[in-house]
Amino acid sequence: MSSPTPSDSRQGSAQNSSSSISAFVSTLVPCAALAAVYIGFFLILRRKQQRLYQTRTVHEKLSNYERTPSSSKPGIFSWISDFRATNDDYILNHQSLDGYLFIRFLKMLVFMSFVGCLITWPVLFPVNATGGAGQANLDVLSFSNVAQPARFFAHAFIAWAFFGFVLYLIWREVSYLIKLRQAYLLSAWNSSRISSRTVLFTNVPSEYLTHQRLHRMFHGVSQVWLVSDFTDLEEKVDDVNKTALKLEGGEMKLIQKAVKAAAKSKKGGSVEDQGRQPKLTSWNEFLQSKDRPTHRLKPLIGKKVDTIDYGKGHLRQILPEVQASQRSHIAGKEKLLNAVFIEFDTLAAAQTASAIAIHDKPATFIARQTGILPGEIIWKNLKMNSWDRSLRRGIATAFIFAMILFWSFPVAVVGIISNVNYLTENVPFLRWINDIPQVILGVVTGLLPSVLLAVLMSLVPIICRLVAKLAGAISLSEVELQIQSWYFAFQVIQVFLITTFTSGATAVASQIVSDPTQAVSLLAENLPKASNFYISYFVLFGVAQTASYLINIGGLIGVFVLSKFAGTPRKKYEKWMALTAPSWGSEYPKWTNMGVIAISYAIIAPLVLGFSTVGLGLIYLAFKYNMLYVYTTDIDTKGACYARAMQQLMVGIYLAELCLLGLFAINIGSSAIAAGPVVLQAILIIATIVFHIAMKRKLAPLVSTLPLTLLEESDARRKHRGDAAKTVSSEGTARADSNDMHPGYEAQPDLVTSGPDGTGLVSGAAANFADDYRTKAETLDIANAAPRPQKRSLFQRLFRPQAQSAAALSASLDPRFREPVQPYDVQDARKAYLHPAIAAEPPVIWLARDELGVSGKEVADLKEKLAEHGVEATDEGAIVNHKGKVEWVEQDAREAPLWEGPVMY
Repeated sequence: MSSPTPSDSRQGSAQNSSSSISAFVSTLVPCAALAAVYIGFFLILRRKQQRLYQTRTVHEKLSNYERTPSSSKPGIFSWISDFRATNDDYILNHQSLDGYLFIRFLKMLVFMSFVGCLITWPVLFPVNATGGAGQANLDVLSFSNVAQPARFFAHAFIAWAFFGFVLYLIWREVSYLIKLRQAYLLSAWNSSRISSRTVLFTNVPSEYLTHQRLHRMFHGVSQVWLVSDFTDLEEKVDDVNKTALKLEGGEMKLIQKAVKAAAKSKKGGSVEDQGRQPKLTSWNEFLQSKDRPTHRLKPLIGKKVDTIDYGKGHLRQILPEVQASQRSHIAGKEKLLNAVFIEFDTLAAAQTASAIAIHDKPATFIARQTGILPGEIIWKNLKMNSWDRSLRRGIATAFIFAMILFWSFPVAVVGIISNVNYLTENVPFLRWINDIPQVILGVVTGLLPSVLLAVLMSLVPIICRLVAKLAGAISLSEVELQIQSWYFAFQVIQVFLITTFTSGATAVASQIVSDPTQAVSLLAENLPKASNFYISYFVLFGVAQTASYLINIGGLIGVFVLSKFAGTPRKKYEKWMALTAPSWGSEYPKWTNMGVIAISYAIIAPLVLGFSTVGLGLIYLAFKYNMLYVYTTDIDTKGACYARAMQQLMVGIYLAELCLLGLFAINIGSSAIAAGPVVLQAILIIATIVFHIAMKRKLAPLVSTLPLTLLEESDARRKHRGDAAKTVSSEGTARADSNDMHPGYEAQPDLVTSGPDGTGLVSGAAANFADDYRTKAETLDIANAAPRPQKRSLFQRLFRPQAQSAAALSASLDPRFREPVQPYDVQDARKAYLHPAIAAEPPVIWLARDELGVSGKEVADLKEKLAEHGVEATDEGAIVNHKGKVEWVEQDAREAPLWEGPVMY
């Protein structure tokens, strides 16, 4: 029996393994139908569930500051005109730098794919389609259908054109990022924030942990926060918070039981006016002592106690201990950690302090991060020294890469499950599977693997986030950047490389077994066929993800299911006030990997570029909507994630160029003319490496730092404004000085020591810098500081955005960036970088008012027993209806006892 010829192998492979158009359509149609249902529900629910689908609009109405576009026209589709008319710059001006850059990244990938189609399709489609290798269906348009090596010159020259364009695009975006970042960070709004001028130093020797030494060492110090060992205090404050929540929940259960009992006995009256306090009534008129809520101090084996009585007694006992401990910490009497936060007068001073070598010993007095937000700090990791952190980081990296390598095993198991019915012919003990009803077998081989694979993929960023925190990251932004690196590696290796090579190997598995010597050539010929999977991947992923991002299944479950279990006003308030925030570390890698795939297959299978344009375009629209109306951003990487994503796209270029080099080189033995494309490709790889090195050397320093020339200009303008603003009233400062954090905390007047040589945790003239930023004349000076933006052509916006200067970009920002933030309350400024446990206030016990007056009686008792320790209790702002359910008026959120205006640190 004769062995098959190469052409026979290719044709057979095409018939057996190629993705047919009919199979593609049969897969797309049901997914598109499901997406249509999702989008239909979205269009209907958007009007009725504004809290879910227009979250930012609802929240901004509370602050009387509209920062999202909204249409006053009724109708399901009326918002679309506003959405289309809203430029992406709106996200930058009214949301965040990171949010804008993420949307720009998606749009850049769409632009790259579309221009790639214009470059590759006119040349490569005819070359591939007439290649003569006998491929069928979609493979006709791929590299695998080219049999004559002379045609490879077309691929080589188009590779130069497309990869050159992508390299230019990356350089353009990094250059633009540098100037945009400079305009954003040097704006009056940003430079007046405390966090912008604050530097975190770690591994500080103990002899430097004094205010006097630090003020003498650095120039332009405005404020210093030493970090004390907060372990014991943190545990006590956690105990206070848990006890208060338990007490609050117990009180609500008691009130609800009383209301239901009264309804059964028909003893309850009615309160027509929610604002009128009913006559106070005790719970024992409707309930017995056994009906009061109880809990165990330890699960299962702990002593059972009355929840309300225990909560009151425990708070009376522990609150004085907490307050005494806070006073001790603020006075500087506790052990200090080797970390310190220093706020400087100017951005230039902060940047200089973070850039210079401070100590002569290695890994000592390290400037860890500039511009860190107080809410981003991972306080427990400040206890680590540099060697501990380095060891943890090494172990964490090794663990992640081991996980990346071995994650293929559970993925392979999922693959086996999806094809388990095909194993019965060769594995006798599995033949019982043939007897399973087809419906059940379809679920096992279809739905179950999809669910398992989704769970496996969703676990990766969760594990990476946990490991990054354990590895010693000191801020949430550092965690996200670390996740971005790790998760991108996972995406490229598992989702791209392993899938590509296993798909190619599967297509020719029988030929490799019969003739192993042909493995390399067979794999090379069939690797382009793996592109068929990614053609479906782009469109299906785009359609499915677009619909899921819009409909927000998790949010719907929260609104219609989980909210029903919110039994206290606090839980309802917190659920309603919570905003969805994307995790940059897990979002960027998914779409960066899709960009890598598009680049890698651009020459091998140019049809992929068309589908990536459509798929990524849909994703871009979904994220743009959510950035405008739903998402907030509470982690500030200052564009670092965007810069890293642009560098990661280089992986796609290198993979594509190396793969092409291999495909060209395979044919050198059979044809001398094949050497030409190999040489061209080798030169391209060398040119890419040279370009990459030059770009990193020239642009990398400007991505993470601000140039001294611009800092000096910014500080000079600020000094000029400060000289013109000395007539500012000191009323705000005086008011702030008399406004202690809470009358129950005796320690609060001692938050700031008498001077730089004091012994407390905080020193410096906090909030005084706000005087430099007031008066209308100062605002006008900022507005006139930069030239007015000039209208730019479409070509300039698409191909030369980096040509704009930082000054021109600054002038194009929203006018609010030309004004400083509102003056800080002195107490807010002074507690900015105190550990939350040290600055924690006594809890607020918030109950819902009932028509019987039980809540009023309980509030009075709480005040009597706990007010002396600063605990507030109230039943304002929420009610218990006649069914015992908690209700509150969402539009009155500003009046809620838990309302706190945001502090723009």
